[in-house]
Amino acid sequence: MRCDTKVDSKAGVFGSILCAFLFVFCLPLHAQPQTKIRHIGFLSGASYASTQARIEAFRQELNVLGYVNGTNVVIEWRFAEGNFQRLAALATELVRLKVDAIVVAGGEPVAFAVKQATQTTPIIMANAFDPVLSGLVASLARHGGNITGFTTTPVP
Repeated sequence: MRCDTKVDSKAGVFGSILCAFLFVFCLPLHAQPQTKIRHIGFLSGASYASTQARIEAFRQELNVLGYVNGTNVVIEWRFAEGNFQRLAALATELVRLKVDAIVVAGGEPVAFAVKQATQTTPIIMANAFDPVLSGLVASLARHGGNITGFTTTPVP
């Protein structure tokens, strides 16, 4: 049996190229994982100027937790400027933007406006005097809805 070295040589080169091609395309690609950009709504009954220090503290704390504005989080800021008649429209606007959560600052009136606008988007109260007494939540232990946060209610 005679072996043609030209054919065997070409077959070997072709086989090697084919193996290399399949090897490269069968390897899992190790791309950087996609980071989901979180959208946070922020609604205050006051003005930006009067809450600027708290807003800066909020931003800094987000940075500490690894959330960088414009990189992996976008904050939609809304301020009623003391005009509480604007709260419902501003809350509805944030819900239409499909934010992941809404932080409310300014007590129960702001929280009620957002509660009326959504039953599904998480609402985080920054400060509410008595959310149980006002009817925002069923109890402090089991809020029974999409509202959570901090209260200044003295606990007996």
